[in-house]
Amino acid sequence: MIDKNRLISTPQKSNKSFIAVEGPIGIGKTSLAKKLAESFQAELLLEGASENPFLEKFYQDPKSGALPVQLYFLFQRSRQLQELRQGDMFSPNHISDYLMDKDRLFARVTLDTDELNLYEQVYENLTIDAPIPDLVIYLQAPTDILLKRIRKRGITMENTINEEYLNKLTSAYTDFFHYYNDSPLLIVNASAIDLINNEADYQQLLERIETTNNGRHYFNPTIV
Repeated sequence: MIDKNRLISTPQKSNKSFIAVEGPIGIGKTSLAKKLAESFQAELLLEGASENPFLEKFYQDPKSGALPVQLYFLFQRSRQLQELRQGDMFSPNHISDYLMDKDRLFARVTLDTDELNLYEQVYENLTIDAPIPDLVIYLQAPTDILLKRIRKRGITMENTINEEYLNKLTSAYTDFFHYYNDSPLLIVNASAIDLINNEADYQQLLERIETTNNGRHYFNPTIV
């Protein structure tokens, strides 16, 4: 009998030139983006949270740290996506662990009214012409699972993240993707599957990715 958990995925070319993986903190979007980039032999675009010098201050004091952390991410992401937009026809496929529109989502959760107005002015003046993904993968899980995963990975500055903040964030994601229709959307219930360590789960997702070409779809495999 073949052990599906030990199947080895071989590199392949995707029929999607640009895939964005999204979801709240702790859901595993960066790990999945890295694995997809390896499977599809694609160039990886990461939001680079560890490079943001204001992030630790934000976790320590969200009120005073929210605006600089958001502006840093805004400039970083807009630069990356403009470079992607300007790439030539021989550029490889791309996988990112963020959607540009997500930047505004976080801003509306973390900034007060005056800060949000300033942020919106900066955003508009950047005239961001972000490429539209061929597919967005939206990973979902309940708040308690997210909190467990955040604690398990043991990043010191994330110790202050609490259930209240995660509830606001997951609600904002739910509202955003309820109305999202710019790209084909694959909504993945990541609560009880392991897309990184269970090869059978991952292979099922790869099949869904290649066959999702328009509209809104759900990936919620039955757990035996």
